[in-house]
Order: sequence, then C-alpha cells, then structure tokens
Amino acid sequence: MKLKNLLKVSLVLLLGASATLSAYAQKDQKEGKARFGVAFYNLENLFDTINNNGKYDLEFSPEGKNRWDGNKYRSKIKNLAYSISKMATPTTPMGPAIIGVSEIENESVLNDLVKADAIKNWNLQVIHHDSPDRRGVDVGLLYNPRFFRPIRVTNHTLVVPELPNFKTRDQMCVFGLLGGSRVAVIVNHWPSRRGGEKESSWLREAAAALSKQIADSLYQIDPDMGIIIMGDLNDDPHNKSVAETLGAKRDKEKVDAHGFYNPFWEKLDQGIGSYIYRGSWDLFDQIIVNGNLTQSKNGLTYEDAKVLNDQFRLQQDGQYKGYPKRTFSGGVWLDGYSDHLPTEIFLIKEMNQ
Repeated sequence: MKLKNLLKVSLVLLLGASATLSAYAQKDQKEGKARFGVAFYNLENLFDTINNNGKYDLEFSPEGKNRWDGNKYRSKIKNLAYSISKMATPTTPMGPAIIGVSEIENESVLNDLVKADAIKNWNLQVIHHDSPDRRGVDVGLLYNPRFFRPIRVTNHTLVVPELPNFKTRDQMCVFGLLGGSRVAVIVNHWPSRRGGEKESSWLREAAAALSKQIADSLYQIDPDMGIIIMGDLNDDPHNKSVAETLGAKRDKEKVDAHGFYNPFWEKLDQGIGSYIYRGSWDLFDQIIVNGNLTQSKNGLTYEDAKVLNDQFRLQQDGQYKGYPKRTFSGGVWLDGYSDHLPTEIFLIKEMNQ
C-alpha cells in the first residue's frame, strides 16, 4: 500500500485518538505545560554475539578480532542503559518520550536494552525494521507509551540508479500521537563519508531528498502535522545535503510552516559537536523540526535543543581525553558507551490544548 493510502487510514485513527494521550504528559505544574523530550542516539555497533552476517559480522563474535563475548555485550547494554537513564530531567523524569537509534543489529538487542535495570521501569517499547545495509545495521525507535502512541510505521529504501548494488539503511517513518498531537518522526542513518567527504556527498544528498519526499507526502494528508527528521546524517548542518537539499535553516524566523529548522547549526557554530575526528568536532547527530513545530500549528511547540555531552560520556584521561568514551579504540576494549554523543530536543504543549 502506498504511503498516501496508509496515511489516509491512519489519519482517521489519529483524529479519533488525539484526546487520549495528553492526560499522561509529564506536567510542569508551575507553568501548566507538558514537556516532551525527543532524542537521538547512535549506539555504535550494538551487535549481539552471534555471527549471522558472514564477514560483515565476524568482528562482533567471540571468534572475531574484538573477542565480542557475552560479558562485553552485557556491559555494553548496561552502559547504554545508564547513559539513556541520565537523559531524565526534572520536567521529564521518565526520560525522552521518543528516542531514535542507529547502528543496531536487530530487534533483539533493543529488547535487551529496554529491559536493562537502569531504564526498565520506563517501560520503553521498541520499533525495528531489518534494513538491506551490508553491515547489517539498522535504525530503530524507542518510545514511552505513556507519552507517545505510534499509529503507523513505513520504511523507505534509498534507491541509487547509478549504483544498482548500493545498500544502506532504510529510513523509518513513525507517525502517531505525542501528547495527543499528531507528529511524524523520520529516523535516518545516511551514507557514510567512505571514499571522501566531497566524493560521497551526492549519496547523502540523495538521502536528504528521500527524507524531504517522505515529509511532502505527509503534508498531503495533514498539512499541520509536526515532522521531526533525526539521525546520524554523516554531514554537518551547513553541508549541502542538510542545508540545501533538505533545506534545513539556521534561523528559526526564516522557516515557513512546511520548511525545516535545524537548531544544531548554531550549536556547531558554538564549537559543540556530537562526533570528533582527528581532534575536530562534527555535529552529525541532528534533530530537525518543521515550521509547524516552531509555530505551534498542531499544539506542540519547539522549545530547546542540546548535545548531551555530560562528563561521564567522555574520556577522562589519556590521548583521547574529552572524546566520547567509545566501546573500542585501536582494538582496545574501553568499556564505554558510544563514539557519538546523544542529542535531544524539547517540545512544549499547553495543558489546555
């Protein structure tokens, strides 16, 4: 069934259910508002220990070069769950309502993650889809059913006619109700910079065009829908794929209802990044919102964005002091979190809406 037809069916469900979730929002009693966190986290090779993808999966098996065994896997799960638990704030004490993730092997690893002690009481639910990516890594979505109700999930393959054998991560579009308001979240992990940043840029531009196409299809059904495009884009906010193809702007005031605002552009200009390479910070992990969310078209309003660069997620000493504390470095197990830092935005809803 085409996306447009799926959306027609889903819109009826959305309209019928729109009043049911706002009662579960995490309220700021003093201001009479509900505040929702929406986060993204590249989990850096969250593989299980079973080699089921041939040579592409061998390194994350007990026999592979990483000696990836049950103890290391369980420690990785524990560390990531702890990191996610620290996303809670005084006004979002149960953490983000939605967390997009990338570099995950399968649904099983996400199920293990949400059951980990640090976050199991949040009762996070899992949405996953197997992508055609050669390495076997996918994107996915975790959500708290108290605050977000998914209605429909569609997955979109990036087709590159010039490269018939090209395989990468599908883009996952999840739309439903966030605090009773209609939103769609498009989770991405765009093609890497392998072969050179400039030489591979056209592939990320193609991925950006696909994200924009998905968003345009959503507007045909509900022009006031809030749309969030998130992911490890392997490009910075000012690069062509994000700034031109997708059209995500640095200045919120210049964004129309169906345009896009990228709050992480200003963060990068301030020297804040989510990924570091040879001592230089990039901000690949972005969460981009449409103008409907900056202009309160559907009851939700964009409030703020941040890179979660808390000290515990960073190396505290050695050659890579200040870098994200990752799982491996140079073949040495660091027992860390990820080579990427998570990012998060906050959306506000007046409680009388």
